[in-house]
Amino acid sequence: MDKIQEVKEWFDIADGDLRAAEHLLTLRHPRPDNIICNLCQQAAEKYIKGFLILKEIEFKKIHDLVALLELAKANHVDISVLLDKCSFLFQFAVEPRYPNQHEFTEEEVKTAIQYAKDIQAFIKNLVNTGER
Repeated sequence: MDKIQEVKEWFDIADGDLRAAEHLLTLRHPRPDNIICNLCQQAAEKYIKGFLILKEIEFKKIHDLVALLELAKANHVDISVLLDKCSFLFQFAVEPRYPNQHEFTEEEVKTAIQYAKDIQAFIKNLVNTGER
C-alpha cells in the first residue's frame, strides 16, 4: 500500500472516532462519558501513528501516547509539544472500557474532546505543510 494512502486511512478512522465522540457528547443522561473519552484517546493515537507512518518510524502495537511521542523524538521528529495533551488522554486508553473504573467529570469529557481536536489539527497541519 502506498504510504500516503495508508496515512489517509489512519486519519480517516481517527476522524470517525472523533466525530463519534462529539456525537455522543450530545446525548442526554446517561451519556456514555467513558466511551467518549476512550474514543478521544483512540483518535489521538491514530493521528500520531499515521504521522509516524508518514515519517517511516516503526512502532509496536501500544496505546501509550507518551511513548509514541518519545519514539518520534528518538527518531529526530520532535512533536513533544503534544506531551501534556497526550498525558491527559492516555488515562483513557484502557480504564474506561471496564466497569466502575473512573467517574468522569464534565470538564474531563470536554477536555478530552478538545485535546483530541488539538492533536488532530496539529498533526494534520504538520502533514499539510510538508513536515515529511
